[in-house]
Amino acid sequence: MWWLERSKIGGRPFKAAAALVMAGLFGIGAGGCGFHPLYGPTASGADLSQVMKTVAVATIPSRPGQRLRNELICGTTGGGEALSPVYRLDVVLRETTRNALVTQAGLSTGAVVQLDAEFRLVRIKDNAVVFKGYGTAQAPYDLVGTTGIAGSTYSDVRAGINAEDRAARSLADTIKTRLAAYLSGAA
Repeated sequence: MWWLERSKIGGRPFKAAAALVMAGLFGIGAGGCGFHPLYGPTASGADLSQVMKTVAVATIPSRPGQRLRNELICGTTGGGEALSPVYRLDVVLRETTRNALVTQAGLSTGAVVQLDAEFRLVRIKDNAVVFKGYGTAQAPYDLVGTTGIAGSTYSDVRAGINAEDRAARSLADTIKTRLAAYLSGAA
């Protein structure tokens, strides 16, 4: 490139000046594209963390649903219920478990828990759906008790519960990030 060839002639000062010019051009280009930090002020000027605290998470049935709800509450309000909720987050959760890593004898040595969520952000004052989306998360785990390998059925159950927790945590992070992206531009 031309500036690298010129830097051989001009030395270090020219290389530093070329880098500053390129950084300035990039800064000008990025400033006009509408980019803004996710956790900065929202479009209305409010702090995003305060806007996130106005989201009440509705009850989600099942154990993974409870875990997902708890993770979402921690991620949006910091651990407590929304004090003066403006929005309600409704989540429909579907859990599937499928076998993986099947041996030649037909025994499964692993499984994968998958959580699929359809979520809607509802404005409470008029019951209008303002944002909706889908999310999915997977978590694999080993089965040892059912294969005859030294282990127990208890370890398989415990590993399954642990995988549900990991998938719920991952799904909650996905949903929380998508909510933050929406609320940073809308609220």
